[in-house]
Amino acid sequence: MKPSIPKGTRDFLPAEVRRREYIFAIIRKHFRRFGYQPIETPVMEDLQTLTGKYGEEGDKLLFKVLNNGDFLSKADENDLANRDSNKLVGQISKRGLRYDLTVPFARYVVMHQNDLAFPFKRYAIMPVWRADRPQKGRYQEFYQCDADVVGSDSLLYEAELTQLFDGVFHELGLRVIIRLNNRKILAGLAEIAGLADNMMDMTIAIDKLDKIGWDKVAEELTGRGAAPHAIQIIKQFLDASDLEAVAPLLAGSAIGGQGVKELREVFGLVAAQSPKNRVVFDVTLARGLNYYTGAIWEVAVDTDAPGQENVRMGSIAGGGRYADLTSIFGMKDMPGVGISFGAERIYDVLEELGAFPADAAEDLQYLLLCLDEDALQHGFGLVSRLRARGIHADLYPSAAKLQKMMKYADQRGVPKVLIIGSEEVKSGAYSLKVMGTGEQSKVTEAAL
Repeated sequence: MKPSIPKGTRDFLPAEVRRREYIFAIIRKHFRRFGYQPIETPVMEDLQTLTGKYGEEGDKLLFKVLNNGDFLSKADENDLANRDSNKLVGQISKRGLRYDLTVPFARYVVMHQNDLAFPFKRYAIMPVWRADRPQKGRYQEFYQCDADVVGSDSLLYEAELTQLFDGVFHELGLRVIIRLNNRKILAGLAEIAGLADNMMDMTIAIDKLDKIGWDKVAEELTGRGAAPHAIQIIKQFLDASDLEAVAPLLAGSAIGGQGVKELREVFGLVAAQSPKNRVVFDVTLARGLNYYTGAIWEVAVDTDAPGQENVRMGSIAGGGRYADLTSIFGMKDMPGVGISFGAERIYDVLEELGAFPADAAEDLQYLLLCLDEDALQHGFGLVSRLRARGIHADLYPSAAKLQKMMKYADQRGVPKVLIIGSEEVKSGAYSLKVMGTGEQSKVTEAAL
């Protein structure tokens, strides 16, 4: 059997895992600094929990899990004969892999509402699965790093989550553009264009603007039933350069005006704290998830920043506000807002830019190399004492040729090696070699 893994998934070598942990550690540190608490949810959810929450296209990307045992035993014979997959899904599959961390979080809040203090701020760093076509920066299994608040409609949280984006990417050494829009503005646009009943169709089309261009978006809008005058109104909006240019276009829509008011407040709060990255309004930002009702974010690499000009990557983080996501599980009046970091894309960008710190892939501080059996026995005691003092150390397991052991040290990426022979055992002064420079010196256990 030829070894393989499913498409859209990856194995990670030790150095890659350590670099990923470096990213997770920075994100986790900022989450905790802002008062977010960790939770975990199952890999699988009931399929009914997931279906209908991610828009028309999102539902197509759900991974379904076959029922245990003879999963065809309860399938309708006519549906089987007609190969009607839409009807068969509900008969042979009751569970699905989680598509994101937000819908499971809403289910979690409802189930544990008596154990939580509201507003409840949570974070989660866990894998999700989407049956997307694999390509650069897009995988079928990937990690999301989410922070959400439920139980408050305060716009302070929109400002706070924008700060979270800014702080994490600043510490990672990435210059980004944090784009903001508001679904109320899009609702106002749909109202003015006469598409209030087809808002999802409109936002799905607009969300593709940066990928397919205006002409294709106009074609898709036409195909979804938009009249020529509606398409012209949408084009006028999308050509607006900033929030103040959009505001007068929404004069006839109360909900659109509310969206403008909310964004003005958020931008004011954020600007007062002097963010390190650009925070901008983007009227073309639509993010077609069904449950977003207020602010929406998308974060991309700033290709105008020095050294980042050639980065070609889609969004590396995003999020939005949802007015009442928990109501689908029977709990009303629980507004929330949340963001998500795309760890896989962040990794790919940092790798492409060579922006990981030199020590991000290191796991050991010292590797001990022993030249004979007596030294090996001594080395085992020494490495044990070093570990007990919190030093990351390892011992080559045999007294081999020095060249062979040095090659292993080089393969492991160890910054320093301790060479121990009979003289070092007697004197207690070990030969320390810095692998990067070749510099050698003598060092005692006390100094270590």
